[in-house]
Amino acid sequence: MSPQLKTAFATEMQQAKDYFRVGDVSSAFVHLERAHILGQRDTLRHTWSHWWMFRVGLRRRDFLEARGQVLRMAAALMFSRIWVPEGNTGGANVSPLKPMPIPADLRELLKKN
Repeated sequence: MSPQLKTAFATEMQQAKDYFRVGDVSSAFVHLERAHILGQRDTLRHTWSHWWMFRVGLRRRDFLEARGQVLRMAAALMFSRIWVPEGNTGGANVSPLKPMPIPADLRELLKKN
């Protein structure tokens, strides 16, 4: 992972954590989805984004989201370096196998890697 991509991932994660800490879990989740897209080819970053999505699920008392994130954490640990569905946002509301469009600003970052 390039230094630029690492920085972008860290920025999205920090924004997510900041929103989480003030109780704005909807905004936190948006940044977690963006971090997921950026980090899904790196095992630890991929798993870390799902861990925080799990925490959001618990905070929302959305146990379907939390359960879905447990399954996705296990998959991230096993498959991140082998295959990931490009652009998938990582939430339990989407198929974990479905490729999705990548936002333009993130597409540019990913192109450079």
